[in-house]
Amino acid sequence: MNQSNTPLKHLESLREFIAELERIGEIQRIDTEVDWDLEIGAIIRRSYDLRAPAPLFTDITGYRDTGFRVLGAPGALSGPRHPLARIALALGLPADASGQQIVDVLASARSKPGIEPVVVERAQAPCKENVMLGDDIDLFAFPTPKLHGNDGGRYIQTYGMNIVRTPDGSWTNWSINRMMIADRNTLACLIPAPQHLGIIRSKWTEIGAPMPIALAIGVEPALPWVGGMPLPEGADESHYLGALFGEGIKVVPAETVDLMVPATAEIVIEGHISLDKTVLEGPFNEFPGYNATEATPKQVFHVSAITYRDGAIQPTVAAGPPVEEDHTIIGTTSAAEILYLLRENGLPVSSAWYNFEAAVHWLTLAVRQDWHESTGLASHELIDRIAGVIFTGKTSVNAPKILVVEDDVDITALDEVVWAFATRSHPDVDRGEFHYPPAVSDQLAVYLSEEEAHSFKAGKVVYNCLLADLYPGGRRPVKGSFENGWPAEIQQRVLSNWHKYGYR
Repeated sequence: MNQSNTPLKHLESLREFIAELERIGEIQRIDTEVDWDLEIGAIIRRSYDLRAPAPLFTDITGYRDTGFRVLGAPGALSGPRHPLARIALALGLPADASGQQIVDVLASARSKPGIEPVVVERAQAPCKENVMLGDDIDLFAFPTPKLHGNDGGRYIQTYGMNIVRTPDGSWTNWSINRMMIADRNTLACLIPAPQHLGIIRSKWTEIGAPMPIALAIGVEPALPWVGGMPLPEGADESHYLGALFGEGIKVVPAETVDLMVPATAEIVIEGHISLDKTVLEGPFNEFPGYNATEATPKQVFHVSAITYRDGAIQPTVAAGPPVEEDHTIIGTTSAAEILYLLRENGLPVSSAWYNFEAAVHWLTLAVRQDWHESTGLASHELIDRIAGVIFTGKTSVNAPKILVVEDDVDITALDEVVWAFATRSHPDVDRGEFHYPPAVSDQLAVYLSEEEAHSFKAGKVVYNCLLADLYPGGRRPVKGSFENGWPAEIQQRVLSNWHKYGYR
């Protein structure tokens, strides 16, 4: 079912989101005292592995009387009943929405005009309930966990929004990049040059001024998803979110920088990125899934104000092997942007999906089964056109390997994708796989050479799993599944009698 025209339920705060998750059994309140030093991170990691409800820590060593809380795994996968519930609810869909429904809703919103945020009065903004300025600023006042055993410090930014604007005010960008506490009033920031955060910082550097920035933590649940979406340069993520919900999100002016921040955020940290000062940051485990081992100099964020809600809640991601939020956010939203672009270019693509288990290294595209008849193209010609869209611009970053199949395959089901890849892709490089020149790439893949990692460019490959140009009409292989292999009456008899056979 296509839900692109279904009204979405706009949850306007992290607390509304937690209440929705709790309603369906997707929150595990942990009232036992737990330590911010590694114990919280280990519990979050274990919850990923078991696809358990999201842990909400209410009693944290050293912070027992503050009322502060930590929410782990806010965008992770759930159990078999509604595996994508945290993604779906954050984006306004029912908890049982499918992956293809989620991607289609996001892709459809890209063609709608953006809606600007709504500025509210300070009294209407919960993020202003408490204010730290000057000597009162203390980042250690919050129960930020040290997540992994080899981390270089406590990472306060793993799921928040970095909000920056170009010096001329023409472009505001909302993104997620990790930040580690360096001391009570400074953060160490990862700001890769090719990313939009880095592009905007370079514009401030060109005029010799430190970049104003606001870090909003515990924002309304849809914001981290659009913050991880590869929208084009110049696009304002908050405007896209307005288009998605049909109404502007609520914002309020920051205290010490000329930026608007989400009114319902749990914590807002304001300040400037230094022109030239650096501090050691890391190591920190990242989404490819391997232990990090090195600390390197990173830009310094000088904090000029912190505002926060009473009993503030910090959402936290313990990055690592699949499946965690780096995979669900980047995978879901990148698939949506790629689907939108391919459709805009008139290509017969039904859906797009990153199989989360592949750690955002593997994109699968499904094309209509009539693609050969409707386009007159051979498979390599269709794939060249697909590559020409994806490997140009930001969508290239997380698309090093692409599988192209027909839409008789459910590309959100990993077992079906593996089956299609294994049985349909020819091992001959002239038919089964097509290699493309280096294009923009993420620098964290462990297979990259040092030169590729530093240049943010690497080669790309597309695996051809298409059959329509190999078989004339009526001869195409059909999957011998339960649905395709038996008469409807036999199927119904078996389904009706399943429990009678003794199965539970």
